Amino acid sequence: MSVPLTAQEQHNLAMNIVGKDLEKRGFEFIAVNSKLKKHPQFVCIDKNNQRFFVLVKVVQLPENPNNYDVIWMEKFKSHAREQEAKVLFAGVGLANAKDKNLPVYLNEEYLLEYNGIQVLETNLN
Repeated sequence: MSVPLTAQEQHNLAMNIVGKDLEKRGFEFIAVNSKLKKHPQFVCIDKNNQRFFVLVKVVQLPENPNNYDVIWMEKFKSHAREQEAKVLFAGVGLANAKDKNLPVYLNEEYLLEYNGIQVLETNLN
């Protein structure tokens, strides 16, 4: 029997995808927060000790994983500036591989849309 992934499990899957990308890019993890709606999901540093706050968002395809709430993001960028951190955003889209109208199931194939990590400018306009 197929078991649909919960929202938390989908979020964890997205975090694993993004976390592997961050590792491949040479980031070092300082903190990881996998709870839904708790931001940032990753606090990392690069080789120059620059701090980064990484936000991971998972959506059901065909919703665009690269869209985010601009007003909320401006508040978050302000927090990042106060912490001398840069903001990275990673949108992950998931869908059932056999039928996009069905949920993503545990241990079954799924479609993935992940366009990589976006750098969001934190400078004031």
